[in-house]
Order: sequence, then structure tokens, then C-alpha cells
Amino acid sequence: MTGQDESAQPAQPDPAAVAGRERLAEPVERTGLFGVTTTGDTSGYGGLQVRRAPRVSTPRPYGGYFDEIADLLTASLARSGGSFPEAVEDVVVSNGELTLYVRREHLPLVAARLRDDPSLKFELCLGVSGVHYLADTGQELHAVYHLLSITHNRRVRLEVTAPDADPHVPSLTGIYPTCDWHERETWDFFGLIFDGHAALTRIEMPDDWRGHPQRKDYPLGGIPVEYRGATIPPPDERRAYE
Repeated sequence: MTGQDESAQPAQPDPAAVAGRERLAEPVERTGLFGVTTTGDTSGYGGLQVRRAPRVSTPRPYGGYFDEIADLLTASLARSGGSFPEAVEDVVVSNGELTLYVRREHLPLVAARLRDDPSLKFELCLGVSGVHYLADTGQELHAVYHLLSITHNRRVRLEVTAPDADPHVPSLTGIYPTCDWHERETWDFFGLIFDGHAALTRIEMPDDWRGHPQRKDYPLGGIPVEYRGATIPPPDERRAYE
């Protein structure tokens, strides 16, 4: 006996369902990096391609406490004049994590209900991460929020998307003040604009830096280094390690 409540653990995925999802995945192609054979690129940027499986919504039951979170959030949104189906476009359970794909215009309401409803009580946002999926037309930019309920010892991920043509997401600094620097970093590196942020300025790169260096379309030429005139060569000119 471990003393843990087995009912609180997420259910193991159905092997047949997993196999079905794997069949949907595109083949993975990798070039460059440390297994490089035809180029000097050891960074992976000179042709590294990883095709990922399409997002597949997880059917209920989700397992463990995940179903309870979904039910409690549904009721809480209804009491606030919202709707779970309108606010959450997808629910995905993967690798022991529950991810709610929230439509960006509903993000502040969903976050507020997750924080303020006593039955949910997600008091802490652990950070904001950015992702840029260049081929994901119409939703190239993603912001991911990791929430923790200290009261109930539970975790949930929120993910929102925005197109490159309209890279705006509502700021959550008014709900989770810890998002302040995290949103600045995500804007700095990915170009996501968090509407309502009090001071969306550079936090890692110099104030006069052009572009957002963690985007997939950011140029990867040689980088001048302000130290004794040194330079870093472009990726395809770097030494390969066999």
C-alpha cells in the first residue's frame, strides 16, 4: 500500500485509442543536429523537420480528478454567465496532464473562475510559455499557462492560440500578477501581444532589438558578437560532430 488515493490518479490511456492516434501522426523526418551527415549544421536549424500528430480531443471520461475539474468549471462558468463549450474549444489529456484549449476572448473569464471558485482554487500561475507553429495556419502563435491549486493539490494547463496576422491575447496580469514578467518574455521572444499589460517591454533582448528570436521564421544568419570583434557563423557553416 502506498497510502495514495488511486482514484485521484489519471486513468491510463486505452491502447486501441493510442494506436489510432499514432496512425494519424505524420512521419518524423530529422536532419542536422548531432547525427548530421550531409551538412555542417549541428544546431538542427538547417533543415531539421519534425512533423507532429494533429491535436486529438480526448473523449470523456478523462480519468482521475480531470473530469471533476471540467464539471466544476462548467458550473462555475454558467453561474458567471459564460459557457464551457463557448470558452473551451478542446480538452486534451496527454502525458498525465489536462490541457484546456481556451478561445482567447474567453481567457480572462476562464482564468478568473479557476482562481476564484472555492471548489477549483487554482491560486498560482507558474508561468507563461510561447510556441510558434509556422505551419499551423490561422493559429501559429500559442501561449501556454500552467496553473496550480495549492489548496487541492491539482494542476491544469491552459492553452490559447492567435494568428500571426493578429497576434493579440488578453493579459492575465490582473488575475495572476506573476504573469507580468512571463508575458513580457513571451512577447520578447515570440511577438505575442498581451493586451492590457501595463509595460510590455523587452526583458531579455536589448530594447532596440528587431524581431522576436524564438519564432520559426526568425533569420538564422551569422551573429555579430560585441567582444573583440568575434562573430558566430550561420548554422550551416558550423562544425559537424560525428
